[in-house]
Amino acid sequence: MLLDRERSILLVIDVQERLAPAIHEGPAVVATIRKLLSAAAELAVPVLATEQYSKGLGHTIEPVAELLQEGAVIEKINFSAAREPLFLERARRLDRSQIVVTGTETHVCVLQTTLVLAELGFDCFLVADAVGSRAPVNRDLAVERMRARGVQIVTAEMVMFEWLGRADTAAFKKVLPLIR
Repeated sequence: MLLDRERSILLVIDVQERLAPAIHEGPAVVATIRKLLSAAAELAVPVLATEQYSKGLGHTIEPVAELLQEGAVIEKINFSAAREPLFLERARRLDRSQIVVTGTETHVCVLQTTLVLAELGFDCFLVADAVGSRAPVNRDLAVERMRARGVQIVTAEMVMFEWLGRADTAAFKKVLPLIR
């Protein structure tokens, strides 16, 4: 199954002030999330973002927050965003079946959110180069576990090219610099 920008939501999970500096290869993860956010804005793909207990972990880091629309961030206490009534209500209200998942930490909130969303019938796509954990082994095992449960493992380039669908559009010319 290919991603379709008309059926997709981009989800950014918990890229927060006190957690982001500890993420293995964190700057690369953030840079990739920023590319996806820019592509989503250009292609009218709705974006939701979460913050896990912001009193303790702080808010979404500025390089990511500056690309989010007002009201995109949903506070959560559950590790799985899909167990937060407000998040689930907002996701369902968008009436889209595909959720493209990014963020941190892969083995905690990303894993739990993705598995519950898949259980609820969403088609989940984990962007492997846009997720991270403090320890690489935790990230790698979480990716394996999600793959085993039917989550599609993709890269940011796969997502952007699938959202574009073709090369002869103005959108392609605008998104191409993000890929290069």
